[in-house]
Amino acid sequence: MSRVAGARLVAYDTIRAVHESDAYANLLLPTSIGRAGLSSADAALATELTYGTLRRQGTYDAVIAVASDRGIAEIHPGVLDALRLGVHQLLSTRVASHAAVNESVELARTAGGRGAAGFANAVLRRVSRDTPGDWMTRIAEGARSDDEKLGLLFSHPVWVVRALRRALAAEGRADELEALLTADNAAPRVTMIALPGLAEIPEDARRTPFSPYGFRLGGGDPDAIIRSSDGRVRVQDEGSQLAALALSRAEPVREGERWLDLCAGPGGKTALLAAEALAHGAQLEANEISPSRAGLVRNALAGVPLDVPVSEQDGRVRAEETPNTYDRILVDAPCTGLGALRRRPEARWRKAPGDVPGLSELQRELLGAAVGALKPGGIVAYVTCSPHLAETAGVVAEIRREWGAAVEELSARDVVTGLSDSDPGLAPQADGSGRAQLWPHRHNTDAMSISLLRRV
Repeated sequence: MSRVAGARLVAYDTIRAVHESDAYANLLLPTSIGRAGLSSADAALATELTYGTLRRQGTYDAVIAVASDRGIAEIHPGVLDALRLGVHQLLSTRVASHAAVNESVELARTAGGRGAAGFANAVLRRVSRDTPGDWMTRIAEGARSDDEKLGLLFSHPVWVVRALRRALAAEGRADELEALLTADNAAPRVTMIALPGLAEIPEDARRTPFSPYGFRLGGGDPDAIIRSSDGRVRVQDEGSQLAALALSRAEPVREGERWLDLCAGPGGKTALLAAEALAHGAQLEANEISPSRAGLVRNALAGVPLDVPVSEQDGRVRAEETPNTYDRILVDAPCTGLGALRRRPEARWRKAPGDVPGLSELQRELLGAAVGALKPGGIVAYVTCSPHLAETAGVVAEIRREWGAAVEELSARDVVTGLSDSDPGLAPQADGSGRAQLWPHRHNTDAMSISLLRRV
């Protein structure tokens, strides 16, 4: 099998697993690359094909519908994924047209037989006859509203487009919507962290602008650095670093404080909190409801010489069992993941508007339970990797109404801004809260929301 064919097959199998088995591309793809024995060049190609196809799936589906003159739901799922992969190569890469068409046709043949191969060949050859610009114009003309047009051109479901616009409008930045949608479709650069007090940032690395412990490599193999660090250097988005540090740096730490990471999986923020706790004489506990993710938390903590017990309970139960106990609690709540679409592009297709109310209720219950588990004067950081206002400002507002004068909000914006000499330019929120909202297009981070509440 040729180099390109090997990379393309890995990409196709990963995309199929995402759609057929709800697999996560960021977890499955590295394993598939290793199993296939791909070279670094092959691995890079497989990665670009996989993530590029998933990111632009909505746009490609619109193109396929026009080129095939049939609805997407009428096409065999395995054949559809072969077409998506082929269209990505034709419209968004420099792969030769004949290679993109021929091998995608073979994938369609494997999925659906000779008839499917003929169908795929006809569709892809029709797509190849026009330029990417022509196709964008064509699908935009079929949009029924401005929001649908944006959704088609930038490959976001319409409800996500609207949610992101509302979140930006809360900062007076609704005019930045297209910049945000564009950033969501760009491959993020690998960001790393050297755990404070346990590792040093390499001299030839470029420090991140806002986290004092983050860096990006100018070149070289990040895996080699990670392997040699005994878990003290790792990949971590700068927004995640800031979320954990907002809790540990909200005010000076008193020796002997008790901290809790309530929804800890997969453990990146837990490891950073553990390093901070070790440096300041605090104790840290972690909890994760999923046994498999709890295992990831324990693995993430392996590089920190601090005993961190990891429980496996529903976070609401875990917090309610320990009232008035902790000085600091991190609630990194389950959410829609709309802030991490650069790294988990399939998330935009997996969630629907109907998922938001249930998630918001869970988030409110977790945050409320966490407030009850704080000592008087204790601080909780409420974090979501989503800018959706129902998951961020709405949840915090409900908790403040529920607890009244027993809770006060701190300015997470001031805390995050004070972490480095570079001003991130965090905008005030329309609701007057102290919430800090990070953005891919402004900060080159996930769209992380950070709120800080103190129990009075």
